[in-house]
Amino acid sequence: MIDSTGPVWDAIVGLSRFGALAAMAELGCADHLAAGPLGVTDLAALCDADATALGRVMRELAAIGVVRSVAPHVYELTEAGQVMRGDVPGSMRPAVRVMAEEGYWQALGLLPESVRRGGSVFVERNGPYYDYLAARPEAAREFNDYMETRAVPIGAALAADYDFSDVKTLVDVAGGNGHLLAAVLAAHPTVRGVLFDREHVVEGARASLEARGFGDRCELAPGDFFTGVPAADAYLLASIIHNWSDEDALRILGNVRAAMPADGRVLLLEMVLPDDDSPHIGKEVDLRMLALHGGRERTRGEYAELLATSGLALSRVLPLPAGASLIEALPA
Repeated sequence: MIDSTGPVWDAIVGLSRFGALAAMAELGCADHLAAGPLGVTDLAALCDADATALGRVMRELAAIGVVRSVAPHVYELTEAGQVMRGDVPGSMRPAVRVMAEEGYWQALGLLPESVRRGGSVFVERNGPYYDYLAARPEAAREFNDYMETRAVPIGAALAADYDFSDVKTLVDVAGGNGHLLAAVLAAHPTVRGVLFDREHVVEGARASLEARGFGDRCELAPGDFFTGVPAADAYLLASIIHNWSDEDALRILGNVRAAMPADGRVLLLEMVLPDDDSPHIGKEVDLRMLALHGGRERTRGEYAELLATSGLALSRVLPLPAGASLIEALPA
């Protein structure tokens, strides 16, 4: 007899598994294990944790496969566990810490009520998620590290696979620390960049862009995309539109359309959902957008309709790594 409860139990058990990873990330266990195996008592002393409680977490982490026991109550990192170190390229520690942060968990716990109301209850209680992060510097720093890690393979593919040869000025709208913009500038030396974001974000990106050697090719422009954006012939909006409802997304896209010339273009870096029931990471992210922002992921058809209402026409969709896509739109 087939056990029809399997998918539900997998989801329920997944919470405890993630909880163990969250403890590992928060306590820095992987960094302490980087030099070799440690007993739970010694590891707990390094992590400032209770040895008995940590031993229970390590037992679950061994079951997941990120550590393994080499003697009773002695553990070492597996190859899979190496990505939980904070000092390795592509570290997953920031991603786990972001999703284990109190507000993030609160937002997902409030999802049933958000579904009932059709908007983010987290935003109702705490204000916009990015304002929430701005008031919590450590959480904001982890979020930026997570976004940088995620941006590396996507930025490399964006710079290599899309033809920027005829772009004069690229405005990275709400570009954060400018990781994607830097990837494009590095690969296309004739392109000039404009990093457009809120004032405190832009100031935080200054050192990063100058350290990459783009200080003379990238203008830093503080502002609010609900008010307007700088004039240019190309705009990149990476993981921006999915944060917002259709109404707010139309305001953003309308401001971009008003600022761009007749031969300009808009590049949306988003997850494009399939129209059928096939699995796609964007369907999971879609629920996070509802919970955290009141936003949504969209299908190709939904993006085409949104763009058309803004005076833009979807011209093509280019697949990128990690379930992302680049949507190119031109003036209608």
